[in-house]
Amino acid sequence: MTRTTRSAALALTLAGALALSACGGGGFEEDGGSSSPASASGPVDLKMLIASSGDAETDAVKSAADAWAKKTGNTVTVTVASDMNQQLAQGFASGKPADVFYMDASRFADYAKNGSLYAYADQLSDNADFYEPLRQTFTYDGKQYCAPKDFSTLALQINTDAWSKAGLTDADVPTTWEQLEAVSKKLTTKGQAGLGIGVGIDRLGAFVVQNGGWWLSDDGAKATANTPAVTDALDYVQRNVKAGNFQMSNQLDSGWGGEAFGTKKSAMTIEGNWIKGAVKNDYPDLKYKTVELPAGPSGKGTLQFTQCWGVAADSKAQAQAVDLVKALTTVDQQMAFADAFGVMPSRQSAADAYKTKYPEDAPFIAGGEYGHGPINAAGMEQVVADLNSKLENFGGANLPQVLGGFDTNAGAALGQ
Repeated sequence: MTRTTRSAALALTLAGALALSACGGGGFEEDGGSSSPASASGPVDLKMLIASSGDAETDAVKSAADAWAKKTGNTVTVTVASDMNQQLAQGFASGKPADVFYMDASRFADYAKNGSLYAYADQLSDNADFYEPLRQTFTYDGKQYCAPKDFSTLALQINTDAWSKAGLTDADVPTTWEQLEAVSKKLTTKGQAGLGIGVGIDRLGAFVVQNGGWWLSDDGAKATANTPAVTDALDYVQRNVKAGNFQMSNQLDSGWGGEAFGTKKSAMTIEGNWIKGAVKNDYPDLKYKTVELPAGPSGKGTLQFTQCWGVAADSKAQAQAVDLVKALTTVDQQMAFADAFGVMPSRQSAADAYKTKYPEDAPFIAGGEYGHGPINAAGMEQVVADLNSKLENFGGANLPQVLGGFDTNAGAALGQ
C-alpha cells in the first residue's frame, strides 16, 4: 500500500472520530504531560493498537512486543485495527484506549490538543538521536510528545532505459530545478511524460519546501499558502505541466506516480521508498534508479511521512508503556523492523547500518536531515482535503485563488 493510500484510509472517518476523541483525556491536563507516569503494580497486560501493512509487519511487531514481555514479566496484546482512526477515537472516548498505538503525523496535533496523548519524550535519555525534523513533527505547543517510529521520504526515480535512450548520462542527473526541467523535456515523448507527479500536496509540497515555503508559519499559528515562496514553487510545476514535460498522475490515467512510472507513462516520478515493493511486485522488469530530489532556490527539500509510538493519557500503566517504547525504538529493533517490512529507522545512529545494508535507499535516508513533516496543526484535515480537491486539475488551477481560499479556511480552523 502506498503512503498516500494509507493516509487516505486513516482519514476516512475524520468527522466522527474528532467528535468522539474530543472527549478523550480522562482528567489529565490538556498538554497530556506528567512528570510522574502512572505505573500499575505487578505484571501488566498492555494493549497495543497498530495499522499494519500486512502479515510481515504484524508478525514483526508482535515478536518485538513478546520479547519485551518475556524480559519484563508483562504481557502485550497486539490488535491490528481495521479502521485505525475510528478505533483510536472510540478508545479515547470510552476512557479505555490502547496503552500504546501507532499515531500518524497527520493526526497527531488533533490528539495532542484534546489531551488524549501522554507526553513522554522527555523521559527518553537518547531522544536527540531521532532525526530533528521527525521530533518536530511530533511537537505540539512546544512539547515533543512521542518517539518517531520510522519514516519515509520522497526522492526522484529515473527509468534508466528511457534515460539512456534520450542520450543522458550520470552527469545529467538533475540537482536543480533548471536541470530537472531540462532533462524532463529530453525524456518526453509522444507516449511518455518526462516527469509524472502524484496529485496533491503530499507530492507538490516538496517543491514548496525547496523554495523555502510552507502552508503554515513555523509555529503553526498562521496560514501562509498565498505567499511568494509557495506560489512561485507551484507556478514552476504548473508551467511545466502546461508544457507537457511534467504531468500529474491523473492526467496519465494512473492512481499514483508509481503506477505512471511502472507502466512507463512517465520516465521519472517522485515517490517514497515504498515504491520498491510496488516495482518488485507489479513491474519486475522495470529498470530504474533513485536519486535525491533536485534542490530548489532555497536548497534541498523533501517531505517526510512518519508515525510515532503514541501512549494514552488514560493509560493506567504509562511507565510500562514507555519502557516498551524504549525497547521498540532501539537501533537493533529498528533494523529488525526494516528487514521485516521495509521501513526506515528514525534514529540517526542507525543510518549507516541501514545504508550499508540497503544502499539503494541512501537518497531516501538523506532526506531525514532536511525533510519536512506534514501540516502540524489541529483541525486542519478537512481544510487540507479541500485544498487537494481544488488541485486535482492542477494544470488549470487558479493558484492565487486556490491558495487564498486555503488561507481563509485554515485561518478559520486556527482561530485567527
